[in-house]
Amino acid sequence: MSDRAATDNVASLYRRFRPGRFAEMRGQEHIVRALQGAVANDRIVHAYLFSGPRGTGKTTTARILAKALNCESPVNGDACNTCDSCVAITRGTSLDVVELDAASNNGVDDIREIISGAWHGTPGRWKVYIVDEVHMLSKAAEAAFLKTLEEPPPHVVFVLATTDPHKVVATIRSRTQHLEFRLLNADTLNELLHEVRDAAHLEIDEETLAAAVRMGRGSARDALSALDQVMATGSLGDAAPPFDVLLEALANADAVTILTALSDLSHQGWDAEQLAESFAGELRQIFLLLVAPDVSDALDIDRDRLSNWGRQLGLPRTVRALETVGRTLREMKSSPVPSIMLEVALVRLARPELDDAVSALDERLARLERMIEKGGLPAAAPTPAVAAPREPIAKVARPASASGSATASAPTPAPTPTPSPAAPSPESQAAPSPSAPLASSPEAPATASAPAPSTADETLTFEVVADRFHSRVVPRLSRSASIFLTTAELRSFSGSVLTIAVPSEALRVSSEKIQSGLRSALEHEFRQTIQVTWIVDPAMERGATSIADPAAPPPRPTPPRVEDMESLDDREIAESDDLADTSVASMLITEAFPGAEELS
Repeated sequence: MSDRAATDNVASLYRRFRPGRFAEMRGQEHIVRALQGAVANDRIVHAYLFSGPRGTGKTTTARILAKALNCESPVNGDACNTCDSCVAITRGTSLDVVELDAASNNGVDDIREIISGAWHGTPGRWKVYIVDEVHMLSKAAEAAFLKTLEEPPPHVVFVLATTDPHKVVATIRSRTQHLEFRLLNADTLNELLHEVRDAAHLEIDEETLAAAVRMGRGSARDALSALDQVMATGSLGDAAPPFDVLLEALANADAVTILTALSDLSHQGWDAEQLAESFAGELRQIFLLLVAPDVSDALDIDRDRLSNWGRQLGLPRTVRALETVGRTLREMKSSPVPSIMLEVALVRLARPELDDAVSALDERLARLERMIEKGGLPAAAPTPAVAAPREPIAKVARPASASGSATASAPTPAPTPTPSPAAPSPESQAAPSPSAPLASSPEAPATASAPAPSTADETLTFEVVADRFHSRVVPRLSRSASIFLTTAELRSFSGSVLTIAVPSEALRVSSEKIQSGLRSALEHEFRQTIQVTWIVDPAMERGATSIADPAAPPPRPTPPRVEDMESLDDREIAESDDLADTSVASMLITEAFPGAEELS
C-alpha cells in the first residue's frame, strides 16, 4: 500500500476531499469570481481578510490562492494542481507559503519572525503568509504587524482569516480587502455529500446523508465530519434526537406522552439544553414550511415529514411553540435544573389553560371553535351563586347641640343595596371599595337590570348624576379614590360641569390624584365628557349635605371601617397621604369611639 493510500485511509473526509482548485469550490461563487479574476488580470492586492463561519473554506481558499499565484501552468487564473509548486503547497512543504495559527502564536515575537522573513526571497513568484484566527493577536503583535501589513515587500501577499471580523482592529481591517464567506445551503451540502460518498465508496443511505446535512448546518467540514462518524459507528441514528413522538403529543395535547418522551430522551443521554436547541430547530423548519417553503433548507425526506406535522399543528400553535421553546432556552441557562424548565414549557404547550399568555388564550378559543364546528361542546360547569353585596356603611349624623358641641346620633338604618350592573374596572375588581356608598333612592328595586347607556344627546340633571354617581361611577374607581370621595359632596351639575365640594384646601389639592380616573369613569358611565370642578367649603367640617341625596338632612360623610383602612396596601396609603389629617384620622377616631365628643 502506498503512503498516499495509507494517508487516505486514516485522514478524515474533510481533509481527503479538500478542494485543490477554484473550480472545485462550492457555495462561495462570489469569492471564487473575485479572486480568480484578480489572478487572471494581475490585480492582486497585498492583503486580504477572509471572514465567515467555521468550515466554510477560508483557509482552503487561501491555499488555493497561493497555488494560483505560483502555479507553473495557470488556466484562467486557476491553478493546475499538478505542477511541482501546486503539489508542494498541497503537501505543506512549499517555501512559498507560510501559515501561522494566531490562536496559539499570537505574541509579538511570532509577528517579528514573519516580518523579518518577508524580505527573504523564495523559489516562487509570490510569498503568501496565511494568518488564521487573526483576531486573537495580542495588542503588541497587532502594533508590530501594522507597518509591514501596510507596506509589505512587493512579492508578498498576506491572507488573514477569522471567524470574528468585528474583533479585528479597524487599523488592520482598513489595510486589507475584506471578503466574506457564507454558509452553504442544504442543496449544495447534499450534492457535496453525495459526491464524497461515491468517491469514497461509502455504503450510506439517503436518510443518513440527510441527517448529516442537518448536522452540518451550512458547514461543509461539519457535514463531512458527520459522515466520518458514520464510518466509525455505522449509523447516525444517535446523532440527532427523534422528535416525532413529541410532535405527535403536542398535536394531540397529550402532556403525559410529552413527559414520558422527555424522560426517555434524558435516559438516552441527551442534555436538556441540547434537546431544547434541537427541538427549536425542528420547529423552525416546520414554521418556514408553513409560511415560506422556499426559505426552508429541509431536504425532500425531512420536508414531507415536517410539512405533515405543520398541517397537524397549524401555524398559530407552531408559532407559539417556537416562541415558548426559544424563551425557555434563555431561562434554562440560569436555572439550576434546566430539565424542569423544558418539561414545564412543553406541558404548557399541550395544556394552554396552564398558560396565561394571549397566544394560549387564542389557542383555547380556536379549540372551542373547532369543537363547535364539529357539533359539540363540553358540559358547562354549574354557575356559582353570586354572593350578596355587603351592606353599605350607615351614615352617622352629627347635628349641632344647643350648647354648640357636636354629639353623635344613633346610626340610621342602611338602605336596601342596589347591585351595580356595570362591570367594574380591573382596578376596582382587584380591590373593591367596601366604603363606597350606594344610591339612596327608596324607589330603587332590589334587583335592577342595566339601563340603556347614556348618550351625548341625553339631558342629564343633577338628580340623575347624583343617583348614578355612587352606584356606577364610584365602584369603577380605586379604593383610595373611594375613600377620598367619602369626604366630598356633590353640589351642582350644569353645562357638563360637575361641582364637588371638599372641606379643606389640602383635600382640594389632593383631588388632583384622582382627577383623571374620575373623569374617565364619568365619561364611561354617561357617554359624554364631564368636567369636574372642586371647591372648598369649611362648613362641611361641622356637617353638610349628603352627596347621595341633596334633599336629605345634612349628615356627616360616611367614615370607612377600621378593617377596611387596615387592608389598604402601602401604595394606596401613599396615594392618600394628604388625607391623613382631615379625613382618615377623624374617621378612625369616630369608628373606634362612637358617641365621643371632640373637645378641642
